[in-house]
Amino acid sequence: MKASRPQTVKRRTDSTAGERAVDEAGAAVAEEPPRFMSVRQVARYLQLNEKKIYALVSEGKIPASKLTGKWLFPRDLVDQWILESSHGGLLTDRMVIAGSDDPLLYRAIMQTANELQAGALISYTATGTQLGLSLLARRRADVCGIHWGPVDESEKRHPALIRQYHQHADWTLVRAFRREQGLIMAPGVWTATSGIEDLFGTETRWATRQEGAGSQRFLKETISRNRLNPARRRITSHAFSERDAAAAVAMGQADVAPGARAAATEFGLDFVSLGWEGFDLVMNRGIFFRRLFRCLLDKLRSTESQKMAQLLGGYDLSEAGDLVWAA
Repeated sequence: MKASRPQTVKRRTDSTAGERAVDEAGAAVAEEPPRFMSVRQVARYLQLNEKKIYALVSEGKIPASKLTGKWLFPRDLVDQWILESSHGGLLTDRMVIAGSDDPLLYRAIMQTANELQAGALISYTATGTQLGLSLLARRRADVCGIHWGPVDESEKRHPALIRQYHQHADWTLVRAFRREQGLIMAPGVWTATSGIEDLFGTETRWATRQEGAGSQRFLKETISRNRLNPARRRITSHAFSERDAAAAVAMGQADVAPGARAAATEFGLDFVSLGWEGFDLVMNRGIFFRRLFRCLLDKLRSTESQKMAQLLGGYDLSEAGDLVWAA
């Protein structure tokens, strides 16, 4: 018995449907759409007309990114959008923000959520920079706040950091603000004659941050630059966010902790500046165009946020919303 010949597939061009695969008998063979679809391709994929696709884009409902003047639709996100929108609009009506902790960002998120009421859910969980990026890479978060060293190096360091995740090709980096980073201290610990080396001894109690936190990274570089011995610190508390660190000092569990000026202000504590850093937001390109994210950016740029930034101290909002990097 002759073995049957394997069926071959060839291509032909159809003026109305574009290129499609056909077998030898001329029957159409279904092709998987490309990873990034055009307006025409996503319209065919969803069985909608192109005018409806443009309407969905303008309303910020369908995941899309505009590159070199053309709209592109990530097929994976379009699939997720279809599935999740049938269960209460999870993709378009919810936004999960992870990563670094910040008092001003927290307030902007809470104000935005209050204005939206039950129309949408915005959640914020402070995990630290690197854990936040891991959650973003696994699609367990939509946006991640990061800070990783001095502000004058952030435009190089932040892209280098996110390139460690293979999903970075779909990510965008947006500046939230600049902020002052340093040491949060109990009143009276720092005097006019103090130097940072005076804090490294058995008398001063420290609250440390977890590995992968931007504040911990900033402190490590300061220690290295001043040739100090981190092993000489007396560690009495471990904190997992800016506010957690400030609370440890305020409650008497520690005398000093790394963190931002704003966190020290919230708890009525002293602060010693070690420099300024860039605080950026990382997200998938499609999130940048989502209505909820645009609302948050508008809130950060608002007069209300400017006033709060002045009250907390240690902020520069002049670059809020600027695109820092895109793959």
